[in-house]
Amino acid sequence: MRELQHPAPSEIDIDAVLNALVDPIRRRIVCQLADGHDDQACIAFDLPVSKSTSTHHFRVLREAGVIEQHYQGTAILNSLRMDVLDERFPGLVPAIISAERARASSPADRNSAV
Repeated sequence: MRELQHPAPSEIDIDAVLNALVDPIRRRIVCQLADGHDDQACIAFDLPVSKSTSTHHFRVLREAGVIEQHYQGTAILNSLRMDVLDERFPGLVPAIISAERARASSPADRNSAV
């Protein structure tokens, strides 16, 4: 069985996490994982990018230590490493999720998306 590489909790770097979360598509993925159940397949995400670009975004999040991925058959399942991230950087991910939700619901953001 194929295994995907993830950084150990002690290897997760704040710069890598922040760099991964600077992109709005990746923040969208993190918010969906935070709202949903664990182990969401990549195809469960309705992202406005190509499949290859989507794969890139998931890889960046995994390599930064933000998400965990594992194979189930041919599907890759994703889960947010909230416990690890909250232990390493208390409150960081919930603050980013809260800010992203506020941004996404602001009238200015809705008008610019049209």
